[in-house]
Amino acid sequence: MAERSHETTITQGAGDWRTRETRELFEAILGLGSLEEAERFFRDLCTLAELEAMTHRWHAARLVDEGLPYHEVSRRTGASTTTVTRVAHWLRHGEGGYRSAIERMKARSAGS
Repeated sequence: MAERSHETTITQGAGDWRTRETRELFEAILGLGSLEEAERFFRDLCTLAELEAMTHRWHAARLVDEGLPYHEVSRRTGASTTTVTRVAHWLRHGEGGYRSAIERMKARSAGS
């Protein structure tokens, strides 16, 4: 079977993850109109293990942002300490996605 070019683009390296297909995925996510639509979309898109892994990372990012020790974050989230360390790295030195999402959640909470 012939290898499809978009599959190789995504796996070539860290700098090559932005593809037409990833942009289309993100545009689809942005187009979702409600929490319920997002829940249904992600359940269709991801395995339960993938959803659990993303949930652990997101929870870990928020707890690391609060200043909790990594071992405590691991205990509370169920994520490995390796995952917590990786999340902390991306929170501090990544693309800014964790930071943006955390700040928006804080702003929404403050406005409630």
